[in-house]
Formats: sequence, structure tokens, C-alpha cells
Amino acid sequence: MTGNRINRAYRLRRRPVGQLTDGDLELVEEQVPELADGQALVRTKLLSLDPTSRVWMSDMRSYEPPVPIGAVMRGFGVGEVVASRREDMPVGATVSGFTGWQELVLADDSQLEAPLTVLPTPLPAPESAFLGVLGHTGISAYLGIDLAELKEGETIVISAACGAVGSIAGQIARQKGAGRVIGIAGSPSKCQHAVKVLGYDACIDHHAADWRAQLDAATPDGIDVDFENVGGPVMDHILMRLNIGARVSLCGMISEYNSYNKGGEHTGSLTNIVQLIMQRATIKGFLVLDWAHRFEEAITYLAGLLGEGKLHYDETIVGGGIEAAPHALHQLFSGANLGKLLVRVAD
Repeated sequence: MTGNRINRAYRLRRRPVGQLTDGDLELVEEQVPELADGQALVRTKLLSLDPTSRVWMSDMRSYEPPVPIGAVMRGFGVGEVVASRREDMPVGATVSGFTGWQELVLADDSQLEAPLTVLPTPLPAPESAFLGVLGHTGISAYLGIDLAELKEGETIVISAACGAVGSIAGQIARQKGAGRVIGIAGSPSKCQHAVKVLGYDACIDHHAADWRAQLDAATPDGIDVDFENVGGPVMDHILMRLNIGARVSLCGMISEYNSYNKGGEHTGSLTNIVQLIMQRATIKGFLVLDWAHRFEEAITYLAGLLGEGKLHYDETIVGGGIEAAPHALHQLFSGANLGKLLVRVAD
């Protein structure tokens, strides 16, 4: 029986201007209806917090329509089937996909944004890995390096070097034969972690007063590939270091996501974009959702590195249940997290 269950979910009440504030999201309690044929009920166990969450809250032009006002906040998660009238989702199965910011998910393919994926039994890795290193973030790192056509011996710079995507991308670049792998992160401790644990040749703290000079010194022969996650002044200076024929793999621009006004117009700017012309460089934006046909390839590669002990991944798992999600999201923009940021919704 599911009719006596109560779901708690965050619904979007207004579009944030700048950082997320109290009142933008509302935590509501709602009755779960009885299951119909073709439906299952999933308890969310882990919720993925991603920079794109802030984009989805806004009405900016994007690859996905904005979350409608009043709708459950969009988000990826991993959960367990707790009731089912679907043969493909038996009770006890672990699933992943667009669970939303909620404790219980009605798994009905006709109503969900995308069908949930049933994960293998037994799981070959911890549940959290399927939202991180073996999920959309790890796949993004793999695709971004591949699409940049990184060549052996080249210099690559990776911003947000200790983030969910950047930390994996840096290690893949090393495996692919990069000559120099340079990271940019948000604290001395993160930079130390990038070099000593993740294998970067150097890492620049972008809060240091002389970070531009440090980046110049770390890339004496210029930059061949920029794996871009941050945007803003960091990306602007990287553009000035590009070599002829350089490639920019544009994965994200997290520093820009709070810079949209109520009309969805961007208030930031890049002043050195003309360097793409001067250096005959290319910039390619990519979205992991466009590359589903390569997911198996990417996961096989990443799982292989994990199995060989050649890939390290970090996680920041925030406790406190679904209530913790809005506050935890701020960690992405303040740089408080290390690696993949998750909220533990249920055990």
C-alpha cells in the first residue's frame, strides 16, 4: 500500500536572483497516491547537487526548459524501489536518474522527464559512484577530454580541478599522455590535494593575489587545451595563454550562474574572447545528455581505471536528509566541497 505514505519535496516558488535564498524553494508534504499498473515507488537515497541546478532554477536560455514555478526541483539521484507494479523495477532494485529533490519518486515513464535506469545487482561500486565517477560527472570528464582531442605531450589546464568533473578529467588527461596537467582550485589545501593525490603537475589557487603570474609560470609554453568549468576572470586569463590551434572544452561556467537577472539576461562578460581568432583556437561546448550512445564506452573506461587503482575520486556527502539540499548547494559556489557533492536523503 502506498496511499498512506507522505512524500516531502522541494518545489520552486520563485526564480532566484543571484544566490539561492530562503523562499525560493519550499519544502512541502504531499500524499503519495496508490500505485497504478506500470508504476513503481522509489525512495531517494542520495541526491546529486550540480552547478546546473542553479541554471534550471532560472529562466535563462538553456538546454533544458526551466523548472516550472510550483514544480518539484529537478535533480539526479539514486534510490531504492520500495513498492512496484512494474516488472522491470522489482522491490529492492536500485535505480538512478531524474529523481528530483524529493524523498519519494513515482516512477512512471509517462510522467518523468526521463526513465529511471535500473542498476546492476549486485552493484559493482558504491551507490554514490553512480552519481559521480561512474555517473554523469565522470562521463562528462571522459567526453570533455576526448572531444578536446588532447595529444601526447600537450599542456592542459583544468579549472575547478578538485571538483566532481575536474578531478576526474585531470587524471584522464594524465592517462592520455598529457605533457603538463595544470589545475586551478579555490584554496591552498585543494591545490595540495590536486598535486599530491590527483597527480597534477601544479595547481593554482585562484584566490591568491598573484594567481595570474602563477598560472603564467606554470604554463611557460602556453596552453594547448583548456578544460573549462569556471568561466569568469579565470577563463578570461586562460584565453590569453592559448597556443595556436588550442582547444577549449567548455564543460561549465560555474562562476557565471549567479549572474543572470530576472529576464534571464547575463550580466557577466569575457574580454579576451578575441584570442580565439588570434590563436586560431576552437571552443566546443558539450552536454553529457547528448552523448548517451557513448555512456557504456565511458563507464567501461572509467571502471577499468578504478579496477586498476589508477583513478581516485572524492566525495562530499552532506547528511541531514532532504532538508539539507538548499544549504548544501551553496557549497558548490563557495568551493567548500571536495569532489562530488551529494546529500544523503535516506539510508
